[in-house]
Amino acid sequence: MKRSIFYSILVLVTFSALDNVGIDLSILLGAAGIFTVALGFASQTSASNLISGLFLMIERPFSITDVIKVNDITGEVISIDLLSVKLRTFDNLFVRIPNESMIKSAVTTLTKYPIRRADLKLGIAYKEDIEKVRKILLDIAAKNLICLEEPAPVFILTGFGSSSIDIQFSVWARRENFLALKNSMYTDIKNAFDQQGIEIPFPHVSLYAGTATKPFPLTNALDVGDKADKMGKSEQ
Repeated sequence: MKRSIFYSILVLVTFSALDNVGIDLSILLGAAGIFTVALGFASQTSASNLISGLFLMIERPFSITDVIKVNDITGEVISIDLLSVKLRTFDNLFVRIPNESMIKSAVTTLTKYPIRRADLKLGIAYKEDIEKVRKILLDIAAKNLICLEEPAPVFILTGFGSSSIDIQFSVWARRENFLALKNSMYTDIKNAFDQQGIEIPFPHVSLYAGTATKPFPLTNALDVGDKADKMGKSEQ
């Protein structure tokens, strides 16, 4: 309060002195008005970030050392400040996200709970026995030491794709074993399908040069070799 009174008196004295020496105060007042407006626009974003930072600190959706995902950015929280949140991504990049963006975006905290679910996307050929595939997948999960028994694995038929029957097989692991579980499960599934003769189909694409052009002729390399051998023998 005392400082406000002091600075008010100081301003009045200054203007009075300038008026006495013949300086036109209207020019100074106009410049001061323009400067105030410019300062207001410039500080608008900072004020928004500041208020958003207060909301983040009160709500506390995540803490330092948590791993969060904001839009397409995933990283570990290393600082929560009044104006921004700082992340370190897994490829060791420093990312600063303004608090206003944090408030407006969907933020996912990946380390909030002790266990996580891995959704494995698979495709099998239409000729395969779905029940046999289901048993193979459940057997793989039961033998995987990282996979948790509870919650139990879930087998879901997600639909009929353009070249495969699409399946989602969901398994659970402790948070720190999440990536190891996904890698080991995909490896075990590929090996088991190969051993059991389960086909994993993939799309086939034909290329055409124009609408009236016939498809490119395809030749089996083995047939070409056989023809070459026969021609060689006939010449002998």
